[in-house]
Amino acid sequence: MAEFVMKHLVEEAGMAASFIIESAATSTEEIGNSVYPPAHRKLAEHGIGCQGKTARQLTSNDYNRFDLLVGMDACNIHNMNRICGGDPEGKIVMLMDYTNRPGDVVDPWYTGDFDATWRDVLEGCQGLLNSLSK
Repeated sequence: MAEFVMKHLVEEAGMAASFIIESAATSTEEIGNSVYPPAHRKLAEHGIGCQGKTARQLTSNDYNRFDLLVGMDACNIHNMNRICGGDPEGKIVMLMDYTNRPGDVVDPWYTGDFDATWRDVLEGCQGLLNSLSK
């Protein structure tokens, strides 16, 4: 969800040409699958599309390709550090650290609460964009 929310926000801000935004899994369970249907529906409720996306796994090369790697929870951060061989440049961050509520994004895989996840992702992406715009 965060990939598409962030793309939507930078598009609305007229800044899409300044960003390359991609998501990648830190585990292998969903590799090759499209966006999880309830997440797809939640994005569509807000006029945000995600057609054509299939899950891929994060690679160590992504560390050099991107200025920032944003994790949704502590498990993601752990896996991102493992996959990337550490974080010598301080590029690996938590999305909710860009809010007044640092911590994990609510994971709808376990909770089924896509509304809470939507709120976390939107707030985190807005905070991240504000931080990057400064």
